[in-house]
Amino acid sequence: MEVLYTGDGLTAAEVREAMDDPPGYSAVRALLRILEEKGHIRHEERGPRYVFWPVVSRAKAGRSALRSLVDTFFGGSSEEAVAALIESSEELSASQLDRLAELINVARKEGR
Repeated sequence: MEVLYTGDGLTAAEVREAMDDPPGYSAVRALLRILEEKGHIRHEERGPRYVFWPVVSRAKAGRSALRSLVDTFFGGSSEEAVAALIESSEELSASQLDRLAELINVARKEGR
């Protein structure tokens, strides 16, 4: 998805070329097919090639991926995921901790 967000419609070959340590071409095609089946991307035929675009915004895709990660590795617990991020951070600045505290206060006020 990251590669698709950087381009303006890319073929499978272009997606593969833009990847660090890419898998084989057929694996890239399979991943693109899966992403399309899930509704994350779409394609258009241009001659013999398919050109792919993201359908969902980067922010929405990020939230979806994060939810999947939290569900998979933290049993659906946002608290556990946030705690793991904080514990694994080498160092958070005072301003970053203040921002996190403010986000928590807003969430508390909104009843989240």
